[in-house]
Amino acid sequence: MGPGRLLPVLALALVLAVGSQPQEQIPREAHNLNWSKFAGFWYILAIASNAPGFLPSRDKRKLGACMVRVHKTGQLKVVLAFNRSQGCQSHTLLLRKDRKKAVFRNTLKGVEGFRVLCTDYSSGLVHLRLGRAGRSSKTLLLFSRQTTSSFPSMKKFVDTCEMLELSKSATILPKDGKYSCKALGPGQQRPGLTCPSH
Repeated sequence: MGPGRLLPVLALALVLAVGSQPQEQIPREAHNLNWSKFAGFWYILAIASNAPGFLPSRDKRKLGACMVRVHKTGQLKVVLAFNRSQGCQSHTLLLRKDRKKAVFRNTLKGVEGFRVLCTDYSSGLVHLRLGRAGRSSKTLLLFSRQTTSSFPSMKKFVDTCEMLELSKSATILPKDGKYSCKALGPGQQRPGLTCPSH
């Protein structure tokens, strides 16, 4: 079995293993997060979402990317880039910190919450809640500074998918070095980011 197929097989084994375990509590947001250390470029290695149309189509599933910047005190600028049928598309979010919770939001743009559930600053889990007109959705993203993931961070992703009831939509985004993405803008592109630019 080639290395390209090993990670999806391991992830499937983890999903099956945790499916029979009792439910744990959803991880709490990281209150003591150092945003200066968390800021910067991240690859998005895996995603799970119940938002309609959020997941790329199967033939377009490649690594995503995210750029996080501390915009001002209490504000974040987050750029998410994913491969779509039209090519690599990005979404820019300006988020404000909630006064009482360790969560950033922009309800005018439909972002109810951007929370870092856990991170060691080389990988991390981000919970994104979107909502408008009484409808809300949840998305879990596995961030990494590298194009590959460690077994513990992938296991944490799978476990958290189970807790959030997103296991059926959990998808590992395959790496494919043939493409590059310019959707993050000048100076923000990274080698190996696999969104075709048209």
